[in-house]
Amino acid sequence: MREADVIAAIATGSGRAAIGVIRLSGPELDRFMLPLLGRAIRPRWATLTDFLDSDGRPLDTGIVLFFPGPHSYTGEDVLELQAHGGLAVLQLLLRRCLALGARLAQPGEFSRRAFLNEKLDLAQAEGVADLIEASSEAAARAALRSFKGEFSQAIRELVRNLIALRVELEASIDFPEDDAVAMSEGGMGSRLQGLQGDLARIQERAASGSILRDGVQIVLIGRPNVGKSSLLNRLAGEEVAIVTEVPGTTRDTVRSDLLLEGMPIHLVDTAGLRATWDPVEKLGIDRTWNAVHEADVVLVVEDVQRPVPGDRDWILEKIPVKARRIMVLNKIDIMGREPGRSEESGVTRVEVSAKTAAGIGLLRSAILEASGRPPESEGVFLARERHLDALKHAAEHLDRAETRLSELELCAEELRLAQMALAGITGEFTADDLLGEIFSKFCIGK
Repeated sequence: MREADVIAAIATGSGRAAIGVIRLSGPELDRFMLPLLGRAIRPRWATLTDFLDSDGRPLDTGIVLFFPGPHSYTGEDVLELQAHGGLAVLQLLLRRCLALGARLAQPGEFSRRAFLNEKLDLAQAEGVADLIEASSEAAARAALRSFKGEFSQAIRELVRNLIALRVELEASIDFPEDDAVAMSEGGMGSRLQGLQGDLARIQERAASGSILRDGVQIVLIGRPNVGKSSLLNRLAGEEVAIVTEVPGTTRDTVRSDLLLEGMPIHLVDTAGLRATWDPVEKLGIDRTWNAVHEADVVLVVEDVQRPVPGDRDWILEKIPVKARRIMVLNKIDIMGREPGRSEESGVTRVEVSAKTAAGIGLLRSAILEASGRPPESEGVFLARERHLDALKHAAEHLDRAETRLSELELCAEELRLAQMALAGITGEFTADDLLGEIFSKFCIGK
């Protein structure tokens, strides 16, 4: 699906740099070469040349690369101008390309054309953006696997097996009297369980990759002056939040991002929880609970020397079920206690001192475990929310198919819906897919 127009854009980041790249994509880009470069360029050779203005005078000198379609990133002709990286130079070159008939590319349009021309599937195209935005080495490696097609290949393999099962099931429905094509309920159930297992393994790898991509939101809550801000500063490794002896110093959420063993962590300090008539402080407490409801992990911080009876149960009851909880008993240095970690009624307890850093290593380990990251990040897929939703819906349809093995038509419909959900991840599905498989495998005309 080739586009009729030529698009152009600055392909490198904003700001000054040694090199900046202008990228063009579209049909018949050789017509841009003579006015812009003064000559034709050999495909796939890096060529030193002048970039010319409308009067034939040099705007800059740099390297040009020409990739004729369909063997290019977008599947169209692609021209890349590698100029000096000053913003003024790049803007001059971009305006020259626009004057020659190109139009300014929309966000993501190069990758969109690559998808439309079947150079990338949807998951691979999203992997490009994730690779650019990766905030850690582990996330970058996972994004590269998606871009290289490992995630897509796993989905396609699952879809192929699902189609094979659908083909045999449809044949059993159409020719129930033919023993050669009829499937037993037990055999179909066994095949279906195999598909469910394969899907569960992909879901696990995708869920782990989603954490690497989006990170984990950690919210600190507790009474005023229990040391939440000091703990945030200690975990962040810098003075992010103001710390004073005055209760209610923190009146709004304070955020800090960090990497914890390659895991992106979003720390959120919150206003202390207490009864107050101060409208500003009350607004801060409301924001505290809003942050808690968005949290993946909640650190409930207590002052180990001044516990408030009933506080812990009241706070824990208000934390959403989906959030993991860690009780942090702070200020053990004042009590002369050693750091430690224990489990109490399913809640992790960690005794620390934000002031001396005692027990902070134990707390970091507890945070990593609560975040659900696997010990080894290799092999995970950097999945997006839509991928997780599609995998979830596919799993639900497979589960329903298992309950309807005695009702073949309903079972077949659930398998069809599962296939559509999975194919939506890569953007590959047409109503004719199954029809082609059936005609290629069975002699329908007998």
